[in-house]
Amino acid sequence: MVRYAKEHKQVTRQRIIEKAGHRFKQDGIDGSGISTLMADAGLTNGAFYAHFASKDDLVAHVVSDELRTQVERYGTLRPGRAGLEDLVREYLSPEHRDHPGLGCPSAALLDEIGRCEGGAKQAYTDGARDILDEIAARLAPEDPQSARGTAVGLFTMLVGTLQLARALSEPKLSDEILERGIENALAFMRRP
Repeated sequence: MVRYAKEHKQVTRQRIIEKAGHRFKQDGIDGSGISTLMADAGLTNGAFYAHFASKDDLVAHVVSDELRTQVERYGTLRPGRAGLEDLVREYLSPEHRDHPGLGCPSAALLDEIGRCEGGAKQAYTDGARDILDEIAARLAPEDPQSARGTAVGLFTMLVGTLQLARALSEPKLSDEILERGIENALAFMRRP
């Protein structure tokens, strides 16, 4: 029996989490079986339980990882509101709409996370709180708490707009939803 270094196991676990994140956002949590998830990672089904106690355990780790990555991405934006405006335009873009597997876990998975067990919901709650904190800090760096309500409104506006745009079969209407969503989000950010 070959024993791998602890680092190898951590790298393998992270690969499973990243591949599962993409698959979940593309096909849904319920639409992604363990055998598919492990094949995506280049592993056998038997290796799954060496890394996770259950699929619910994996889902919680994926949600946490996806949202942490999203918050880290905010750090690459321009400072303040300018970066937030860039984020709005990128978030509500046709590219983001058309590639859910590469995008925001909220827009792709909220309905399923709502039906998950406690671990995934807690991971989502923690990650969503971090996103709201980041948005509020960009809206009002001197007093982020004063912008908390606007941050909540902006986050829900972005996620809901993207979900609606993805659900439409008519490309022209979907594009219109995205365009109006950008206008509305930017106007919402600028209000006193």
